[in-house]
Amino acid sequence: MVDPNVLQPKPEIKIMGKKDVHLRKYQQIIAIFKSNKIGMFGVSIFVFFGLVALIGPLIFPYDPLQIGSGDEVLQSPDSTHWLGTDDLGRDVFAALISGSRVSLGIGLLATFITMVIGTLIGISSGYIGGKVDTILMRFTEIFLVLPWLPLMLVLAALLGSSIWNIILVIGFTSWSSTARIVRAQTLSVKERQFIERAKAIGANDFYIMYKHVLPNVFPLIFANTILVSAVAILSETSLSFLGMGDASHPSWGMMLHYAFTSGAASVGAYWFLLPPGLCVVGVVLGFTFLGYAFEELFNPKLRRS
Repeated sequence: MVDPNVLQPKPEIKIMGKKDVHLRKYQQIIAIFKSNKIGMFGVSIFVFFGLVALIGPLIFPYDPLQIGSGDEVLQSPDSTHWLGTDDLGRDVFAALISGSRVSLGIGLLATFITMVIGTLIGISSGYIGGKVDTILMRFTEIFLVLPWLPLMLVLAALLGSSIWNIILVIGFTSWSSTARIVRAQTLSVKERQFIERAKAIGANDFYIMYKHVLPNVFPLIFANTILVSAVAILSETSLSFLGMGDASHPSWGMMLHYAFTSGAASVGAYWFLLPPGLCVVGVVLGFTFLGYAFEELFNPKLRRS
């Protein structure tokens, strides 16, 4: 008599390839992030302001620099001017939409410069060590102890008040904290066994830093990038509010500057003062929520049970 179990087909063992492993890993990351309410709220804020910056001028194609007539100066919101007008009769809503592009653009580009400089110095200092580490860290500490805002004001005054100069000023004065964070993580990574194996097979330092150290510190860099973006936008707002912004490209900081100099608060023109301030707070809050969510995502010790 034949055993019926012998005739039954054996279950196939599916061997997962590298692509399947990465796909499952990404799916797990997305699932963890979706479960983070703070992170999803930050995404919603970021998507909202991103859509305003991208498609806002297409839906509301008004020139934010067009000066109105004398009757339109500090006009309260109505059907023609949804958020009223400023001290020169310019439409506040149009300036708000245009300012979203300028503020977000400056913040993101300055953040990119900051992260590139901070990552290069942090990885080089932490991995090479010795005199290189000493020199780079002393240089970093100079930027850490220098007063941040006065330094930016001096550089902006010397270079001139243009968008690209503001981007460079923020980028070249905000990298020091990133360098310290990346260096600390690099010191931990370079002691792991796979680094020793890479050295044993003859890999040079540049290859190890690029192929092994950078991928392992990238999650921390990415999480820190989100937080640095919020600082960069606040830096641009501070410079513009103090009169160092580009008047030909109005940002939220420039709107606050004009509202302050025109005495909008004293005459009760809340529509001129509140919208740009609320936008700055909203964007910074969104980036901060995203940063905390990604930090919790990439660091299992911070995850909530």
